[in-house]
Amino acid sequence: MTRLITRQKLIQWAPFLVLVVLMLVFTAINPAFFSLRNFGRIAISSTPALMVAIGVTFIIIMGSIDLSMEGTISVCAVVFGYLFLQWGGTLFSSAWIAIPVTLLLGAFLGLLNGAVHVLLRIPSFMASLAMGFVGTGLAVMMTSGEKIFVKDDAFRSLVTLRYFGFPVMVYLALLALLIAWLIQSYTTLGRNFYAVGGGEELAHASGLNVKRVRITGFVLAGVFYALAALFAVGKIGIAESITGANFMFISITSVVVGGVALWGGTGGVLNSLVGVLIVNVIDNGMVVIGLPDYVQDGILGVLVVTAVVLSTDRRMISVVK
Repeated sequence: MTRLITRQKLIQWAPFLVLVVLMLVFTAINPAFFSLRNFGRIAISSTPALMVAIGVTFIIIMGSIDLSMEGTISVCAVVFGYLFLQWGGTLFSSAWIAIPVTLLLGAFLGLLNGAVHVLLRIPSFMASLAMGFVGTGLAVMMTSGEKIFVKDDAFRSLVTLRYFGFPVMVYLALLALLIAWLIQSYTTLGRNFYAVGGGEELAHASGLNVKRVRITGFVLAGVFYALAALFAVGKIGIAESITGANFMFISITSVVVGGVALWGGTGGVLNSLVGVLIVNVIDNGMVVIGLPDYVQDGILGVLVVTAVVLSTDRRMISVVK
């Protein structure tokens, strides 16, 4: 029992300790790392990735996987850009309606993703990967490879307007994180996610509509992907077919490094927050101390393997698939 408690506490606190150690190491190498200005940079780069990681977390808690985020983000970004410009090009006109429409689009794409997986009985990783490709192709078709520039000062204030050294976008992301944590921790839907991830057969036997829960999880993830698209556009003022590029690697890596178990039923959105910070601290720290990108990739790879090793009881696994 003592060993079990020790293992659980190690799994729970290891990601946070890794984050602290990384910050101390980078600060020791270059004191410029530990500054409010640099922390602002880390927060800005972390914001869209955190939204994606939150969406992925809900899916992984259920024991599934979602690889559609890049296509979903690209479609949502492009549609938002077009509608925003078409409806006035500023938040002080009817263009603000493009924001809720984009969130609804994300929910709809999540619904399609979940329906393909659940109703057609296709493995989640394959169904979501296919839907991601469809989304990316659709974004390319809508833009013909062109960029959509969103120059509205009011919308760009997500990044330009700062309080206590951090832009408005960061505070909105923290609000979204709080909402996600409340859903996860204090709603029936959140408890159902854990029930499905802990054992689908048992959840079904207890009367839970597992199909509905899974589809709802993908819908919720789609909303957070749409939020990521809005923040990504606000960050650079551009919507394009590659807005969602690289989010698959960043989000999955962040969730795993943060301590969310890939087989479901364990972890949560706060774990993903720590994971996102670890990934972005490494990214930022490599730049600050002048190390190349491949070193960052190597460190992240080691962290992923270490996280899986720590969180997996290999005595319970007879075959590695």
